[in-house]
Amino acid sequence: MSETASRPGAPRTIAVRAALYFGLWIVVDASAKPGNLVVGALAAAGATWLSLRLLPVGTGQVRMLALLGLLPRFLWQSLRAGIDVARRAFSPRMPMRTGFIDYPTELPRGSARNAFELISSLLPGSVPTHETEASIEYHCLDTTQPVIEQLQTEERAYAGALKPGRPHG
Repeated sequence: MSETASRPGAPRTIAVRAALYFGLWIVVDASAKPGNLVVGALAAAGATWLSLRLLPVGTGQVRMLALLGLLPRFLWQSLRAGIDVARRAFSPRMPMRTGFIDYPTELPRGSARNAFELISSLLPGSVPTHETEASIEYHCLDTTQPVIEQLQTEERAYAGALKPGRPHG
């Protein structure tokens, strides 16, 4: 971690990650007992250390406010996807034209693309199944739906949260 700590912006990145992990601990634990806070601090330190090993400072940058701005969109897509799947499951009349589509993405392979695949898996009726250098394959419940257009919209919104000019893989 000494290499990571010496990079520009590293102390701030480390502090933000540690604070986010500790905040997550507090939300999950919900007790705020002193003993639990100590365990939470240790867990946050461990999670921060591991995150720095898996995603070193400078390998992918995001605009936090822009990323937080995606949260309502993420929640809405999740709700829509759940309703769509439930409707298809409980209504025998709902058409199911399952199949695969290839979505040509602008995102390079790596953490940025993986995060996009996670977000896009919440689009109604589509799940990423495979990727190549240039595209992501999705399994769709209804291939007649405008899946490519929805994915393009989501990728543009997500790419807006990434800092330009930085590697994202």
